[in-house]
Amino acid sequence: MKYKRVLLKLSGESLMGEKSFGISPDMLAHYSKQIKAITEMGVQVAVVIGGGNIFRGLQAADSGIERVQGDYMGMMATVINGMALQSALETHGMHTRLISAIEMKEIAEPYIRRRAARHLEKGRVVIFSAGTGSPYFTTDSAAALRSNEISADVLLKGTRVDGIYSADPEKDPNAVKYTSISFDDVISKGLNVMDMTAFTMCSENKMPIIVFDINNPENLKKIIQGEPVGTLVQ
Repeated sequence: MKYKRVLLKLSGESLMGEKSFGISPDMLAHYSKQIKAITEMGVQVAVVIGGGNIFRGLQAADSGIERVQGDYMGMMATVINGMALQSALETHGMHTRLISAIEMKEIAEPYIRRRAARHLEKGRVVIFSAGTGSPYFTTDSAAALRSNEISADVLLKGTRVDGIYSADPEKDPNAVKYTSISFDDVISKGLNVMDMTAFTMCSENKMPIIVFDINNPENLKKIIQGEPVGTLVQ
């Protein structure tokens, strides 16, 4: 087993499945089964989930909502997704803790780094919600921050493409996939892996990132076993 403690970053959009918004029960089950499979291998799992299926802070300005207010609304959306994922994981027999960067003591624990690490040591799946708790930061930044704070072995970014390409593979048929690439090369080639704040944080703290296709139910398990899946950035 290559990785003992991982942080899995899921986009809110991925929760929609075939829907145009909201939460798909099929996708919740899909993620729960994959997470359960690796926890049963003894892996400690933390999750950061986005909120784009409900509300995107960056799009708030178009509706006349001020940026900071919109970002906080986006954070609330991640808490809703976190609650949904928590419920799905528990339905599949896992022990979980939902942690919010914005205090909501009736539904989630406040973020305390040592307590979060202790939950992981006890085999609980920890779901980090409400981003970083501050506006102007994406959930990618939250994933980068939390993965470093809990000393994860790797940040796993689950997407709908099977890694990082030289160009958008959905638009350019000649796009070349990288199996491994350095942080410096990602920057020099102008590749879009995460937002720059998140990416820089991982680069400075030597936190490896694996970008992979989360829709393949075998990929997460293969990554934990050390098989070359997706693209490794290190």
